[in-house]
Amino acid sequence: MKYEEQLKFKKDRIENDIERIGKLEDILIHDVIGMEEPYRYRNNVQIPVGYVDGKVAIGHYERGSHRVVDTEICVIQEEIADRVVRIIREYMVENNIRTYNRRSHDGIVRHIIVRTARETKDTMVIIVTKGGTLPIRKEFIERLTTGVPEIKSIIHNVNNQRTNVVMGEKTTIIYGDEKIIDKIGDIEFKISAKSFFQVNTDQAEKMYDKVLEYADLKGDETVIDLYSGIGSITLHLAKAAKMVYGIEISKDAIEDAKENAELNNMENVGFFQGKAEELLPQLKDQGISADLLVVDPPRRGCEQELLDTIIEMSPEKFIYVSCNPATLARDLNYLTENGFKLVEIQPVDMFAQTTHVETVTLLVKE
Repeated sequence: MKYEEQLKFKKDRIENDIERIGKLEDILIHDVIGMEEPYRYRNNVQIPVGYVDGKVAIGHYERGSHRVVDTEICVIQEEIADRVVRIIREYMVENNIRTYNRRSHDGIVRHIIVRTARETKDTMVIIVTKGGTLPIRKEFIERLTTGVPEIKSIIHNVNNQRTNVVMGEKTTIIYGDEKIIDKIGDIEFKISAKSFFQVNTDQAEKMYDKVLEYADLKGDETVIDLYSGIGSITLHLAKAAKMVYGIEISKDAIEDAKENAELNNMENVGFFQGKAEELLPQLKDQGISADLLVVDPPRRGCEQELLDTIIEMSPEKFIYVSCNPATLARDLNYLTENGFKLVEIQPVDMFAQTTHVETVTLLVKE
């Protein structure tokens, strides 16, 4: 599709899900906020490694399978990632380094992950292997850093499990820094190997600006940000609120979030590790109420227990950030039947050239 048609397609998809799944009609859904240049935007790519037709294949899975399609160029990821893959492919062939075999659970290299800071182009390369050793490590580092001078960090991750999960528990820094720094707007973020960070930095800024617009904070509000990750939305809200609490299940993300708050000299934030559906009721029991609640859940949407607690807390305003129109529609149906009014939805194209779309939804207490 031409890009303009992609944006129309995504808006139609949201409208259809809101009406069909959410049973909601006459909802204000704005046109999708698109990109000026909808290519080379992904700052984080996870690239599987395989062995196909007698050759090392590094690229992407064929639809509906785990057969790796060898890929020289991918036009939605940073060009740096193409160079990294090219060098690693050549190195593996020259040194006869075996790729991981999912069926037999043998071989060495499983995935390559490339993370690039949008503003500085500082790059982190993560090599995921089945075993704990990386063959000919010194030569490997020299080849990569010479061919891709933007590299500031090389990480070795070990995943010896039979699983679809990309990364394992053990992570070792074999070159450079533990983290790289990127910015969304005027806020800096330290990003580690396992951190969640929006893959489209430019569009993330537009999305967070919309969250702040909907929040319309005056400076005396208490805000709770659920599924807060490394604090990207939390810290943007903290610029205008009295106090913001972030709740996130990942221990690594919470540590990054605290470090990011310190990096940006923000003291009016607090972070709690655990499941949102368990911690939010605890905060309520401790007497912490919210003028504004913000959620940015995974694709499966919010847990029923969490929605019930949100309804019980009954904040004046509620902002729902979603990457899945279907689960958003399901949750909005429940929320609007239990005391909330849906005001409007603003889609943002975070994932150009794909069918995925992000949305920011504003609800208020009925």
